Amino acid sequence: MMNWTKRTLMGAAVATVTAIPVAAQETISAVVIDGYPDRALWVKEFTDFFIPEVDRRLAETGNYVMDWQENYGGSIVKPRGVLEGIELGLGDIGIVTTIFHSSKLPSQGLAAVTPFVSSDARAVAQAVDEIAREFPAMQNEFAAQNQVYLATGVVLNSYQVFLTNEVSGIADLEGLKVAGAGMNLRYLEGIQDAAGVRGGLTDFYNMMQTGLADAGMLWPEAAATFKISEVAPYMLRADLGAVNSKTVTVNQDYWDNLPDEVKEVLQAVSIDYRDHLAGIAMDRAAEAEAAYVAAGGTIVDLSEEERAAWAGAMPNIAQEWATTLNDNGEPGTEMLEAYLAKLEAAGFTGVRNWTQE
Repeated sequence: MMNWTKRTLMGAAVATVTAIPVAAQETISAVVIDGYPDRALWVKEFTDFFIPEVDRRLAETGNYVMDWQENYGGSIVKPRGVLEGIELGLGDIGIVTTIFHSSKLPSQGLAAVTPFVSSDARAVAQAVDEIAREFPAMQNEFAAQNQVYLATGVVLNSYQVFLTNEVSGIADLEGLKVAGAGMNLRYLEGIQDAAGVRGGLTDFYNMMQTGLADAGMLWPEAAATFKISEVAPYMLRADLGAVNSKTVTVNQDYWDNLPDEVKEVLQAVSIDYRDHLAGIAMDRAAEAEAAYVAAGGTIVDLSEEERAAWAGAMPNIAQEWATTLNDNGEPGTEMLEAYLAKLEAAGFTGVRNWTQE
């Protein structure tokens, strides 16, 4: 979806000297898509940070200017449709919610299959993105969908459990219907008779309001944004951990036609956007929890002993993940070990060693 125009600035004629073109600036259109509304953190920051930063850097040389066309909230695709939308060229640049696509993007589940390790969005974002650049699997998965991987984003400091009824510990989760999206539903396999109900962030309010779910796994900033305290006034602070769930990608055909200068700027700004998002997620976490309480919510802390018990009761989904990649010819075991080593070097060690059976 490429649309090129050219604006040529002509020098004014001086005396009898022929006018000479002094600059040529190309305008490049970029259709940006996401199915989530513009109030979602990552969408808002794409508008407020990513786009202005690309514009600023391109303005330093003046060779190119972007014509941004932003389309959010289902105007082109629904939340689950960004991956296919970019593949088909319905958008040039998109923010893919990777947790919806575990079969097509299995390696993106790395942080999701290692819960109870780190609740620092910055550390997880950097570690996952470094793995994507050190191992070809992640980028190859996007290439198979006709798109170029730019950077992974983490927009949540930690998944927590928000409930419609009072909670004091793990026992209160037994037998509940818990809304989640993607791999985090596997966490419930460590809770007796708990059942996962698949849904998206924009669905959770209605799911808990109508009784389709008794609880939901999401993070405090999202709970504040989507007014979850109105239907789920109890939060169990389990610190399940930060998970990468957003990846900026570009349609391959669009990318192939971009000038190198524009490619370099998009790649560099994507990494800055990654760190910017993670920083905001951490900054807003405490504020969001305070807002949740101010809106009538109650926060209950899960003890370290119960966190360890929950992790220990789960199947080793990290080993399952690594084995699946290994069987597909990818270095799943090496990726898992390298990722956890990066987090350990950053000061984060989980309550369970996911590299062990």
